[in-house]
Amino acid sequence: MSGSDLIIPGEGILIGGKRYSEVTITLETCLLPPERLARSPSAVLGLSADTEEQLRIRGCEEIQAAGILLRLPQVAMATGQVLFQRFFYCKSFIRHCAEMVAMACLHLASKIEEEPRRVRDILNVFHHLKHSTEHRTAKPMPLDSTYISMKSEVIRAERQLLKELGFCVHIKHPHKVIVMYLQVLECERNTKLVQKAWNYMNDSLRTDVFLRFKAETVACACIYLAARSLEIPLPDQPAWFLLFGATEEDLREISGRVLHLYSVCCAPLASLLQQVEERRLALEENAHSKGVGALGTPTLDPPSNFSPSSKGTSPIAPQQNRPSPLSHVALKNACRKLANGEQKTRLSHSDERRDTRCVPSPPRRRRSRSVSSPSRSVSPAHRNKPYGERERDRRKDREKQREQDRERARARRDGYSSHRR
Repeated sequence: MSGSDLIIPGEGILIGGKRYSEVTITLETCLLPPERLARSPSAVLGLSADTEEQLRIRGCEEIQAAGILLRLPQVAMATGQVLFQRFFYCKSFIRHCAEMVAMACLHLASKIEEEPRRVRDILNVFHHLKHSTEHRTAKPMPLDSTYISMKSEVIRAERQLLKELGFCVHIKHPHKVIVMYLQVLECERNTKLVQKAWNYMNDSLRTDVFLRFKAETVACACIYLAARSLEIPLPDQPAWFLLFGATEEDLREISGRVLHLYSVCCAPLASLLQQVEERRLALEENAHSKGVGALGTPTLDPPSNFSPSSKGTSPIAPQQNRPSPLSHVALKNACRKLANGEQKTRLSHSDERRDTRCVPSPPRRRRSRSVSSPSRSVSPAHRNKPYGERERDRRKDREKQREQDRERARARRDGYSSHRR
């Protein structure tokens, strides 16, 4: 950045006379504003508040159960549940499958907390949770086309999750905060209070309190609830939660949301997904009746004569059936042959070569295997000799030829030795 650039706090950066907005990513920006929390995208598309709440609870329960089977730490399961809640305040349950998003959140959370798990393991665990009963255990998914398509959908959902959250996936959990606050209050030896507060914190992950309040405020609310339920007195003059920057109104609101969780009767996930599918089909039918697409875009019906295939000829002038020039040339050649009296049709070059190959060649003369055989220039008298005499003559000729070869070799050796002397 040059010296002429000016940084304006809260307004952006002034570079070359142009103002560019700045992006600030902190843990406070992960909290959603009240206007977004008041009306979610699912509520905008007509999904009832009860169905949406049950879908959020069921999705978080699936992530928690799958994380236990995958032996993930509690921090990874908490990260996956917060990502699931945050995603569906950006997108609707009607447009995205809750089960696929839950798998993607757990897969992403395992990598964020440095406890990665394979996509196949996550698919097998969710398949086991979906199809297993008390008396029957589901078998692992076979490696077929269904598995490949589901794996691709999970990877695609993970990319969509990162895109919608702007890659801001760091989450501050109150696990360590609760222990530290109890140590400050000198209650860390009270195992019942510690366990009760820890349980309330894990249950609060199924709500959206982590999108509304800071982790320190949620930790104070869990301690507040645990002390109230166990009737354990805490300092109140001044109130102990004021030391940690929390207010009583926030603690009461968080406590009310957590306690409301225990009064909700959730339907099975399959029936909830069926309700979402019915609502999606109703929206599509309504959109088609109004002439808009599924995403609210208008659909244009093309005219009946729009396609070029509906017109057989050019619109300028009708096209007549004219004979092919090849047929005209073939007709001229046939007339010329008839006029010249040719009875044999001309063959192509390949046919001519094929015909020449079919012509039998004259028998070749068999040559003798012997180089010095006199059969090339034998006389008729020699041919009339009996076979035994001819064989003796050939033997004599071969012996004579070998003797001549020996003489030539001996002469070469003698000449070489005299040259050396």
